[in-house]
Amino acid sequence: MVTAESGAEIRREAGIPNLSIGSIQTISQIAKDEQLFVEEKVSGLNLNLDEPQETATRKKKKKSKSKKKKGPPQQTDPPTMPVADLSASGEFPEGEIQQYKDDNLWRTTSEEKRNLERLEQPNYNSLRLAAEVHRQVRNYIRQIVKPGMLMIDLCEALEDTVRRLISENGLKAGIAFPTGCSLNWVAAHWTPNTGDKTVLQYDDVMKLDFGTHIDGHIVDSAFTVAFNPMFDPLLEASREATNTGVKEAGIDVRLCDVGAAIQEVMESYEVEINGKVFQVKSIRNLNGHSIGSYQIHGEKSVPTVKGGEQTKMEEGEVYAIETFGSTGKGYVREDLECSHYMKNSDVGHIRLRLPRAKQLLATIDKNFSTLAFCKRYLDRLGETKYLMALKNLCDTGIVQPCPPVCDIKGSYVSQFEHTILLRPTCKEVVSRGDDY
Repeated sequence: MVTAESGAEIRREAGIPNLSIGSIQTISQIAKDEQLFVEEKVSGLNLNLDEPQETATRKKKKKSKSKKKKGPPQQTDPPTMPVADLSASGEFPEGEIQQYKDDNLWRTTSEEKRNLERLEQPNYNSLRLAAEVHRQVRNYIRQIVKPGMLMIDLCEALEDTVRRLISENGLKAGIAFPTGCSLNWVAAHWTPNTGDKTVLQYDDVMKLDFGTHIDGHIVDSAFTVAFNPMFDPLLEASREATNTGVKEAGIDVRLCDVGAAIQEVMESYEVEINGKVFQVKSIRNLNGHSIGSYQIHGEKSVPTVKGGEQTKMEEGEVYAIETFGSTGKGYVREDLECSHYMKNSDVGHIRLRLPRAKQLLATIDKNFSTLAFCKRYLDRLGETKYLMALKNLCDTGIVQPCPPVCDIKGSYVSQFEHTILLRPTCKEVVSRGDDY
């Protein structure tokens, strides 16, 4: 017979605690609470209790992984990611949309015109990709440009960024023409040749004009940089004149009417420079232009003063609307060392006698075709001792030299430019950005 005392002795030897009735009731309640807790957890997880625990755990991990979806990649700072890689859909943003005026308002709702646009979407998308590259590059350049920079360093930084962001690929994608960084009275077509030591100064007025292209669809856009605020009215004159030209342009609009509107706005501005007041003049022999496939200057010119041709703009055309405001004569002439060149698009077969000229032409055909190029680009391709051959190509009319164009020395010129697309239903300013 086991007594209470002998039972306690047995429990002590077995390591079993001597529990009271109250302790036993407490342990029983804890066990019930734990069971309820486990049941609630199982219910919340919605597990199938008939499945093995390992399978249920696997499903839980799979579910949690599916929630961690990565968004589209973001551009780096400074920009290095190809713009094409930043769009999951492969579609790129439209530019600013402007409606046509008066008699062309019906185009907005025309189903026939919308169908025409659907057929052109691949070409539109190429143009928009080139425009997005242009926007990102110029936004970066605005951050780094400062007085004291070598002009050649600025151009190479800009062009290297274009090459990365557009995924340069021969004639399929790349730079459309050399970077123009013309200073002060030099209005256009100046870029430093190799070894040039020109330095950007605080009191300089610099026109940055560069182009991008995808499959020959070119975006041509330019802006002016001036650090001294006394030049602000000069910059504002050309910016607003360009915006006016963009606004006036459209299907069936006469080119001369666009020029008249540009001149009226441009010459309503004055600028005071070092105590002297100048009326801003629209440079009358520098024009905007239509843009063709692999051809920066198309057949039509957009004047920047009244008068000129009565030719009309047409549906589907692409135009560069650019204006130049000057404190000088408002008329430019060719001057300084030439850096820009371009193969003539309508030149036929011309027999070349110099073997070196034939070799250089083969390089031009392969890398530029009818796109403009400069001496630095030939240097980059490894071409050496090519000046005589290049002169021979120019003399025979195969290649056209495009020297810098300048107003009178001591004057200042500003420029702004946009590329517009005359779509069947509306006008798209493809190069428009937050900056201009």
